[in-house]
Amino acid sequence: MISREPTIERLATAQQLLLTPFGLDESHLSKALAEITSHRVDDADLYFQYTRSEGWSLEEGIVKTGSFSIDQGVGVRAVSGEKTAFAYSDDISEASLLDAARTVRSISSAGRTGRVKTPARKIASSRSLYNGVDPISTLDSTAKVKLLERVEKLARSRDPRVAQVMAGLASEYDVILVARADGTLAADVRPLVRLSVTVITEQNGRREIGSGGGGGRFGLAYFTDEQIAEYVDHAVKAALTNLEARPAPAGEMTVVLGSGWPGILLHEAIGHGLEGDFNRKGSSAFAGRIGQRVAAKGVTVLDDGTIADRRGSLNVDDEGNASQRNVLIEDGILKGYIQDSLNARLMKVKPTGNGRRESYAHVPMPRMTNTYMLGGDKDPQEIVASIKKGLYATNFGGGQVDITSGKFVFSASEAYWVENGKIQYPVKGATIVGNGPDALTRVTMIGNDMALDSGVGTCGKEGQSVPVGVGQPTLRIDGLTVGGTA
Repeated sequence: MISREPTIERLATAQQLLLTPFGLDESHLSKALAEITSHRVDDADLYFQYTRSEGWSLEEGIVKTGSFSIDQGVGVRAVSGEKTAFAYSDDISEASLLDAARTVRSISSAGRTGRVKTPARKIASSRSLYNGVDPISTLDSTAKVKLLERVEKLARSRDPRVAQVMAGLASEYDVILVARADGTLAADVRPLVRLSVTVITEQNGRREIGSGGGGGRFGLAYFTDEQIAEYVDHAVKAALTNLEARPAPAGEMTVVLGSGWPGILLHEAIGHGLEGDFNRKGSSAFAGRIGQRVAAKGVTVLDDGTIADRRGSLNVDDEGNASQRNVLIEDGILKGYIQDSLNARLMKVKPTGNGRRESYAHVPMPRMTNTYMLGGDKDPQEIVASIKKGLYATNFGGGQVDITSGKFVFSASEAYWVENGKIQYPVKGATIVGNGPDALTRVTMIGNDMALDSGVGTCGKEGQSVPVGVGQPTLRIDGLTVGGTA
């Protein structure tokens, strides 16, 4: 059997799913793009998408819900200056395509003269970061139900105080095809799976919750018994720890953040502020500061869409640009922003492979992929031992940030009070309040234990959600405000 180069293979898969069944080929895409560019526009693209998804959930020992859906359609976009005209349809046909093309070209009233030249076809360069497997078919329905039942049985066996177990299994097979006005064709075949575990423990009338889980761009065989046990143990430990938690002290203090998922604070408080659209408009606290010191020495922050099998990784972004490893902050100095095509053109820089959209019914914008801070040279135990009085936060729940001011508020779902370098007791109700750019300058110790999250992150921006990854080493930050319940 002769195998094709992965980029060509993905393009063939996309054409078979998104063009051939509807009587379309590349000539129809060129015709639609020519309709748009018959008016003066700076950019135009067609975005075809096919998504098949499945979900199962267990509660009270019973698999209560199962869902399956297929969604497909095309988004058509024209860009003129800062303006974007966009139309989409779940009817993939030549008529719908041409109708959408004529609609969006009206963004520019100045018509071109003469015949529009069709650009030469070119296949976009891309990565090969994950297999184009359909994860839904990697286990049959019986095996999926048994997997969830194993999660519950294992969680209940860990401790008699486990009162309730909820588990969910989600799989998605996503195929996209991008055709651009410059003749570029790009495609991606994106698997995505996630297993989630939530445990409620009860003791003396008090109930507490803990969660675990993970996933990435691979098949369901990833969830071995060993992997399931790791997720369950994390959830049970968190719930049992919270049973012993006391009210959190409040005030300005030293805060140590654990490695891995606590990088969500970095994502929200700093990452969004480094997206190109906010900086082009001058609304970010980081606007106009490239080349300046924005963080303590030793702080290096990356957005990297090229890590194999990760939830936030992409072979190509949703505009057909290859994903990249982008250094945003290096040793405390701001080096650049993450960009989609529109903002990169207006800021006179190159796209960084961060043009992302939730679906064919949404316009792309600059979005993070896997955002993390590189490790330092300190032992994590040494960092915790350095706290005279302060908070050690190892897991986070929700949070929010104001991009313009950089101010953030985050709730710690698992945290500990530390005195004289010793963990005293777990606390609950702790919220961490600060300013993203200011917090970066207060980093005084960086651990050697950089870790990425387990594969659970979803980022929201302007009503659109996309899968992302986060990560960081253990960090000591001085002078953060903790809002507590004590």
